[in-house]
Amino acid sequence: MYILQETLFSLEELQKIELENRLPIFFGALDLEPYAKQLRSSSPQGAIGHNREAILRALLAAPFEDIDTFTALHKRLDTNLRFRYQCGFDISQRAPSIATLSRVFTLITEKRLAEHLFHDLVKQCYDEGIIAGDKIAIDSTAIDAYEKKRPKSQQDGINARWGAKFDSFKNKLTWFGYKLHLAVDTESELPIALEVTPAHVNDGDMGPPLVKDIASRGSIDKVDFILEDGGYDQLKNYEIADYYGAQAIIPLNLRNEKEPPAGFASNGTPRCSMGYDMVYWGSQGNYLKFRCPHALGKVDCPNGMEWCSSSNYGMVRKINVKDDLRRFSTPHRDSQRWKGLYKERTSVERCNSRLKEYLTANDLHVGGVEKVKTHLYLNAIVLLASALAIKKHKNAEINSAA
Repeated sequence: MYILQETLFSLEELQKIELENRLPIFFGALDLEPYAKQLRSSSPQGAIGHNREAILRALLAAPFEDIDTFTALHKRLDTNLRFRYQCGFDISQRAPSIATLSRVFTLITEKRLAEHLFHDLVKQCYDEGIIAGDKIAIDSTAIDAYEKKRPKSQQDGINARWGAKFDSFKNKLTWFGYKLHLAVDTESELPIALEVTPAHVNDGDMGPPLVKDIASRGSIDKVDFILEDGGYDQLKNYEIADYYGAQAIIPLNLRNEKEPPAGFASNGTPRCSMGYDMVYWGSQGNYLKFRCPHALGKVDCPNGMEWCSSSNYGMVRKINVKDDLRRFSTPHRDSQRWKGLYKERTSVERCNSRLKEYLTANDLHVGGVEKVKTHLYLNAIVLLASALAIKKHKNAEINSAA
């Protein structure tokens, strides 16, 4: 609980700090020198350019300060000496031009530096105990394109496309642009993996790549549960979770299923010989245990327990979840534990909301999927860096008071 209280609203906490102190605290959590080094020209010729680390700082400060265009960022650097100084520029020099900011952003995209920085910060947050990592939630959110809208016949399938999805009230929403597919640590509500696709890509198709990305990077030791909504109810999402030793918590989308499998309810609960749903009685390893509902007073069976079992305990049935990864789950579907886990899925919705409402995730002024991805990585980095900054700031306050 201590970790949760400290990091849940770290961005909001940081934004409440006085303006002149906010950026130094934010940048104090970041070591950008290794990334800035890759932005410097190796050629000894030409005029000395602007400090590349300072430009990288400015590009990270932009979403933090709700600056969504290179033009607006140049203006802030040009007119606000404190902001320019806090980003690390020599205030005796002129602010970098719009073209310079755009050029460095393109170089960051080509070298995938924002992606590398993001994953390094995920590992740092995990090592610091800010990210728990045992439960992750996955979902997507719409990102409106900066590009000009085009008919389907002129879309390339790589960049912005028309997309549609239903909101929580079953209203159909359409937009031209992209989808941000996000995996979030449910305890800290911080992003741990992301992908960007054209808007028409199905959510369920992006679950496996996100899980593979998390597992392959080794930033988190063990994921126990992967929480996704009914749009991810596809066998491949259960299989990828099981492959990495996790349990997928996904509501069943029964689609056109007219009858459940013989001897079972739709949610995987076995039925006794009289057709009553048996009672879930816990799990052991890969097996779910169910007991006679009459023995537990849940139903009044006309045949009593003797029909099925001579034991006073009543008939017991064990189900191996591996027999049907989609239908069966540990814990059992619709149990209190399962419902409690699924409620934590809303953490990804809150993370998406912060990226859009507090930062500039949905204020695109760059085109093409790769640049859009860089823009969204920079926004996600702000959330991670804010959590690290707040923890470091609070530790410093505690040490100074001691």
